[in-house]
Amino acid sequence: MKASENKATLSFSNGGQNVELPIYKGTLGPDVIDIRKLYAQTGMFTYDPGFMSTASCESAITYIDGDKGELLYRGYPIEQLATNCDFLETCHLLLYGELPDQGKKTSFTKLVTNHTMVNEQMQFFLRGFRRDAHPMAIMTGLVGALSAFYHDSTDINNPKHREIAAIRLIAKMPTLVAMAYKYTVGQPYMYPKNDLSYAGNFLHMMFATPCEEYKVSPVLERALDRIFILHADHEQNASTSTVRLCGSSGTNPFAAIAAGVACLWGPAHGGANEAALNMLYDIQKAGGVDKIGEFIKQVKDKNSNVKLMGFGHRVYKNYDPRAKLMQETCKEVLGELGLENDPLFKLAMALEKIALEDEYFVSRKLYPNVDFYSGIVQRAIGIPVPLFTAVFALARTVGWIAQLNEMIGDPDYKIGRPRQLFEGSVKRDVKPIAQR
Repeated sequence: MKASENKATLSFSNGGQNVELPIYKGTLGPDVIDIRKLYAQTGMFTYDPGFMSTASCESAITYIDGDKGELLYRGYPIEQLATNCDFLETCHLLLYGELPDQGKKTSFTKLVTNHTMVNEQMQFFLRGFRRDAHPMAIMTGLVGALSAFYHDSTDINNPKHREIAAIRLIAKMPTLVAMAYKYTVGQPYMYPKNDLSYAGNFLHMMFATPCEEYKVSPVLERALDRIFILHADHEQNASTSTVRLCGSSGTNPFAAIAAGVACLWGPAHGGANEAALNMLYDIQKAGGVDKIGEFIKQVKDKNSNVKLMGFGHRVYKNYDPRAKLMQETCKEVLGELGLENDPLFKLAMALEKIALEDEYFVSRKLYPNVDFYSGIVQRAIGIPVPLFTAVFALARTVGWIAQLNEMIGDPDYKIGRPRQLFEGSVKRDVKPIAQR
């Protein structure tokens, strides 16, 4: 963190003494005002619900410029990574700071591949869930339970433990998601295959059965790999901040990641692609393409509770760079599977066209986001809608663990402890029950 020669001066209209606050410059993005000593100097806190103007940490992992529609992993544009690299190369980049050369890629891939199996007891653990349980409910339990099976890598202050926990989490998440799916549909679990790629292995564990050979489609394999890359990290979002806050207490990495899974479940976060596809189902039931105009009218009506899901983004005030890549992948997958004329996909494309041309949405910069397209792609591949967020969690695990390890390695990190603006009752005495 580089200190600026300039300082911010906080002045008070009641004539209180001015306070000088240091300003720090990052390599990219806005400068930050250091308010760590504000309370000691003034007796006051800052107030920032949702932390929209607060930098909670230093990080060198991911940078987003929402106005430009730019996303960088360790300085590399997401467009270049999604086009020129696979997911495990991206994992190496996020964990260690650099893209691997061929030798490092081979050894890293082998390391991850050798950890894809999970303890057999996990199968019995699954049996405790109802068959119709939401996959995210199952995943929250399974990921949290990993610390009970792999307690030899739970010391968050040991760099070696942190590294092996990272590898285990990245390797085992596809296995756990596939097991959760197989459990809900009543099919036999399929074990990982070391001769398949990361994405190919996931497809095999999801859709293969013991009774016949399953051939992984290269188009679907690449599409899924791209989904993983695009969702691998996204700076200090809600689930990442949850992982950091949880990990700041010194809890083990598996527990911290389980907290991230739980946070991701929300429809305003990781559940957005599920919500987007459910919206399309609702329009389809109401009459399909012919009812889009009526649906759009309801969306524009301030008195209506109808929302356009899969459009717009909290950070991006321009087109989500991930959405452009996902749109290309979407067309490739639909073409590969011959689904260009599928009614739901035709509806999605018609809705996209209207939203991109309608002045109401254009002026508000409500462009399709990555969730809109990734939901369509996953449905086409055969992944059921309730599993979408679990696939998101699988992809985001590397980002969570990279952010967690970065925080633990920072000598300045402290346990998270936000402050509050208290608006409750002033101090009062308890009266005997007869006098209340």
